[in-house]
Amino acid sequence: MERNDAVMPTVAIVVAAMMFILLLFMFNKDTAPTPVVVDPKLSASIASEWPTVGNKVFHGQQNAAVNCSGCHGANGEGGVGPKLAGNADILSNPAIIVTTVQKGKGSMPAFGGVLKDNEIYAVANYVANSFGNKAKELVTPALLADNVGKVGPEVLRERSRFVPEEIILPEIFLVTFVVLLLTYGLIGLYSNWAEGAELHPGIHKVRASTMSMTAMVLALAGVLLFSVLFVRQILTSIAGMNANTPVPPQVTSEGFYAAMIVLLLALVLGLYKKYFMDGEVVVEDASGEFPW
Repeated sequence: MERNDAVMPTVAIVVAAMMFILLLFMFNKDTAPTPVVVDPKLSASIASEWPTVGNKVFHGQQNAAVNCSGCHGANGEGGVGPKLAGNADILSNPAIIVTTVQKGKGSMPAFGGVLKDNEIYAVANYVANSFGNKAKELVTPALLADNVGKVGPEVLRERSRFVPEEIILPEIFLVTFVVLLLTYGLIGLYSNWAEGAELHPGIHKVRASTMSMTAMVLALAGVLLFSVLFVRQILTSIAGMNANTPVPPQVTSEGFYAAMIVLLLALVLGLYKKYFMDGEVVVEDASGEFPW
């Protein structure tokens, strides 16, 4: 006979839950929009500077490290980079030029640390008002601040915007330990529940009771219910993302339904092993693989 302790697996699950909450805070911080500081002095200089400074930056005459025309063409006709003349994204939301120049996009490098703020806004307004483009208003820090958190139709169709662009080392560490601790805790608790607090070596015959049958039926019904809800939510999200006015997918609901399906399937398996399947308990010595 050997003790089948549930204390350490419980502690492991509690620690995993705490680490998971911390991980959610880190992910939320990574995906949150960066606030924009409105500088009155910078805003006042944009109107007078953009025609000259913007022109110089675009054609590589302001900073030797930056030459927009080299990739986008001298007249915005495109080349290595996308076409700027008549670009629908620019015409609908000129503010994206600032964030693209600052942070880069695709093969385009970030110039946030190369260009000054006034140069970034100058070239953004130059692009938004040249090559046949005509913005409704100048791109200013105030306009950018107003657009923080707002996304266009094409962006709403990208599920990747709901997760961080990259996972840093501390997040990888947390994910790894959450998975390990959760696995250890669940196996340990299941062992305690299915085999009892004390292990008795030998074959154990089991007979299903009315309660276990009811629990199994309810668990299977739950799997069916959440499967229907999951499929329905996926279809709703797809329809919303393809609508004329796109609606962002409800990833939280999708994740909840998927998690409930997995958990209920695990419950079904556990009930089957405990109440519907004969089992054998083999007690390991001190060199056993599992610490519980």
